[in-house]
Amino acid sequence: MTLHPMIAALRKHKAGVVLIAMQIALTLAIVCNAIFIIYARVENVRRPTGMDESNLFMVTQQWVGAPSGDDAASIQKLDAMQREDLNTLRSLSDVESVTPVDTLPLFPSSWNGSVALKPGTDLRSGTARSTYYFGDEQLLKTLGLHLIAGRNFTAADITNKGFRDPAEASMVIITKALADKLYPQGDAVGKVIYLDGGNKPTTIIGEVERLQVPSVDSWASSFVWNSTIEPMRLNANFSRYAIRAKPGRLDAAMRAVPPALYAANPMRVLDDDSIKSFKDIRAEAYRADIGMAVLMGVVCVILLAVTAAGIVGLTSFWVGQRHRQIGVRRALGARKVDILHYFQLENLLIAGTGAVIGIALAIGLNMVLMENFAMDRMPVVYVLCGLVIVMVLGQVAVFVPARRASNVPPVVATRTV
Repeated sequence: MTLHPMIAALRKHKAGVVLIAMQIALTLAIVCNAIFIIYARVENVRRPTGMDESNLFMVTQQWVGAPSGDDAASIQKLDAMQREDLNTLRSLSDVESVTPVDTLPLFPSSWNGSVALKPGTDLRSGTARSTYYFGDEQLLKTLGLHLIAGRNFTAADITNKGFRDPAEASMVIITKALADKLYPQGDAVGKVIYLDGGNKPTTIIGEVERLQVPSVDSWASSFVWNSTIEPMRLNANFSRYAIRAKPGRLDAAMRAVPPALYAANPMRVLDDDSIKSFKDIRAEAYRADIGMAVLMGVVCVILLAVTAAGIVGLTSFWVGQRHRQIGVRRALGARKVDILHYFQLENLLIAGTGAVIGIALAIGLNMVLMENFAMDRMPVVYVLCGLVIVMVLGQVAVFVPARRASNVPPVVATRTV
């Protein structure tokens, strides 16, 4: 089967050929980038936090009439109130461990800064960006973090400070990712770092395998595993507690918290959003990513359906116009399979032309998204995946009208048009 008669036939239907080719090109460009976006969103959602997320929940509460100043007396009173809460929560029968926290991974609140190997290094020229977590000696146990080097904090290591106090801890535990960035040789424990451009040395006493930063936005993607844990209780007129319930007792522990805290000190506010399981925190954090993935999936399905319908409709129209020509070919000895292959090859030629244009459009669209929406460069595999999808779609869509054409009997050639 030669291409010359086929190309000559397509020239008589230039408008339809151009329409289908451009439709395939646009579909390919959008589908490639949509699949890439879906994959990126799914990878974000599946990304582990480094914690044991089961049986974990967080409490956020605010005291009424509590000191609001930064003087030493106010800070110590706030710290005493926080320690009373910790003792109350740890006494609950369904609670395994409790730690004060400033935030958790995926929670929409973060304390970010820089970590450097030299004193006086500011945020812009810092060795590494990092998120700070504050807690006590029970933080690693409560969050289920895996200590891989060094030691945990002891009760004697824990200090406290006001929420607006810039003072830094004398010791920290950092994640392996941050340790490898600071000390690629793998000997970070025992070494000194400087936090937020300060001149006070801070000693690394331990490494945890992984602890994700709170933010899931693109601005934090460059330091997503760079976390620093300080042995410190933050004192303010509000507080947050991470609580690990005993296995299978999460709901019971969450229900027991409000009455216990109100009994210890009724001058506080606990609303419906004050107590959240980590499962709910994760769902809220990734709601936009899941929504975007679903939206892109729907867009892909609609585009592919419209493209398939266009191919079916146009091919059916051409078959109707070529009834007599098909009958002549059948009368001259063409088999049904020859007619079927003719229309499939014709569609392959149109789809191939559209795919070439679509590849260029896909790359161009990805460059626009990179420039305006901070997306990563799309790997070639996604272009190839989109190419396979549209080419297979074209062959599937053309099969029904092509089979109808192959069933045209030779007698049609004798009929008068």
